[in-house]
Amino acid sequence: MATRNKYIHRSKISEAKFRQLVRLFCVDLNATQIAQVAGLNRNTVNRLLQGIRERIALACEAESPVSGEVEVDESYFGARRVRGLRGRGARGKTIVFGLVKRQGRVYTEIVPDCSRATLQGIIRGRVDPESVIHSDGWRGYNGLVDLGYQKHYRVQHKENEFANKHCHINGIESFWAYAKTRLIRFRGMQKHTFYFHLKECEFRFNHRHEDLYKIVLKMCRENPLS
Repeated sequence: MATRNKYIHRSKISEAKFRQLVRLFCVDLNATQIAQVAGLNRNTVNRLLQGIRERIALACEAESPVSGEVEVDESYFGARRVRGLRGRGARGKTIVFGLVKRQGRVYTEIVPDCSRATLQGIIRGRVDPESVIHSDGWRGYNGLVDLGYQKHYRVQHKENEFANKHCHINGIESFWAYAKTRLIRFRGMQKHTFYFHLKECEFRFNHRHEDLYKIVLKMCRENPLS
């Protein structure tokens, strides 16, 4: 029999139990741990966590365009590098493009390739033209000035340069390190769920100095789970 719950439509669990689940999720326990602590069925926990991640992803995608000092970069998630295959687009990897406003928030997007058209298409849609862009020397960033980004600085990683007086991309690289460290515990993650876990990393990183519990509860109250 369904109980009244403003966070879930036709819920069989109480609001108090759901709030406990959210609190455990926000301290980053996994589904098995949450099920054990909250006394819930593992399948129920997985279903509710998926609903929460879907709402987190929607919130991340709705973020306003980035402006100011912006770092851009790509990274590769997934299987270990295959011997003999190097560089951008190595087989078996999921390619993720990211941008971060310095001292601000990150945005990520799974991309099919690192071509100029792909990367610059996202930049045009997500970065204000008045921004200062920092990138590495990848050719996919060639021509940003022609698109109206008059201030584009580059650090040449191929020349073992990791920063210069004009440029570094330490901010976005810090996010890559955080995301990969966090995601490594989800061994055997199905490819179609990677997007939601990536967005969860983005959300946690962006709100790391805020009360995640209150933010997630508000999301679920405004857009209840099914």
